[in-house]
Amino acid sequence: MARCLTRRVVPLCGLLVGLLAGQIPHVTSVAHAQPSPSRPRAVADEIVRQAASASLGNGSSLSDVAALSENDVWAVGQEGIWDVWQNRGVVTRWDGRSWTEVGARGDVTGVGPLRSISAVSATELWVVGDGHDGVPYIGKGGRGGFDRVIVPPIRGGDWLRAVAAQPGKVVAVGSRGGHSLIATGAGGWTAALGPAGALHGVALAGKDGWAVGDTGSRPLVMRLTGSGWKPVSVPAIKGGYLRDVYIQSAKRAVAVGGVFHGADGVEPLILRWDGKRWKKDKLPIAEAELYGVTGDGKGGFWASGYDPARPDAGFLVKFTGRRWEPLRGESADSPRTVRLQAVTRVGDLTMAVGHVLDEDNRYGDLVETFGPVAKR
Repeated sequence: MARCLTRRVVPLCGLLVGLLAGQIPHVTSVAHAQPSPSRPRAVADEIVRQAASASLGNGSSLSDVAALSENDVWAVGQEGIWDVWQNRGVVTRWDGRSWTEVGARGDVTGVGPLRSISAVSATELWVVGDGHDGVPYIGKGGRGGFDRVIVPPIRGGDWLRAVAAQPGKVVAVGSRGGHSLIATGAGGWTAALGPAGALHGVALAGKDGWAVGDTGSRPLVMRLTGSGWKPVSVPAIKGGYLRDVYIQSAKRAVAVGGVFHGADGVEPLILRWDGKRWKKDKLPIAEAELYGVTGDGKGGFWASGYDPARPDAGFLVKFTGRRWEPLRGESADSPRTVRLQAVTRVGDLTMAVGHVLDEDNRYGDLVETFGPVAKR
């Protein structure tokens, strides 16, 4: 079972405390029709194309998303958040028309909540999360389903939060015994401990690699070098943490997270790498939580999260080349809380995933897509 990190603002972490090992039924592949799109609303140069659901079961949430194309998008998460015995990890795929759930297989104890997915190709995707046997789950697969990969250096009590993969290399990050943990698969598997704290996000791009998290009190960033992963200098921000990172090139990367101010809430935090150092960006909102970040490879970036001033609407911030600007989804007619846990960008499509918590404390998965106004 994953260890909940009290200072790191992981929204679902508190929901997972106390989950016990249990039998999880095999997931069969079932196609779900996509609900009708909500009314588009202009926001900057993008609109809300659709606010819908991947049609998962009760108590569902999506935690990460990866796109190979506009018609080949993958997401992971969980069902049965409130059910100790039936909580299970979910993998689902968007083909441009509907979401199809894909089987995730583990051992006899089944697959627990899944937190991260990375796509190398249509036939090689990697996921990480929890195993109900107390050992983190690492899975590899594609449309035919996912199977557990046994990684000898990973053991019970370890916690894995994110995965990044490219041809010939897989990196999963998290924590072990109060220290950051990096597991690397490249032929064989190795695991190495880093500085005190935990890592929450990782990205690979050719020979470049970044992993981000926190020490428990300040942001933590590690870089892949010829001699392995090494910590690098970042702004010393008390209470700061980083949740995700995106690499555009060797001279450009973006990391997102927040600054924990206790009862005063969370200040959003974005750091940008310019090839020499990490610098803190100015943001258009004073209080918000940021969870995921992506880019278009051309200097545009999108970060997803939660805005406590507008809790009923999906929240992103978009970098336009000069500054960050808010990008919001549709508001609701009844009270609810929306958290967009992750975001991906492919072509003209920006897709964010997460969950909705209604006034009766019921969770439901959420998918929001943004893009330019359709040409007539």
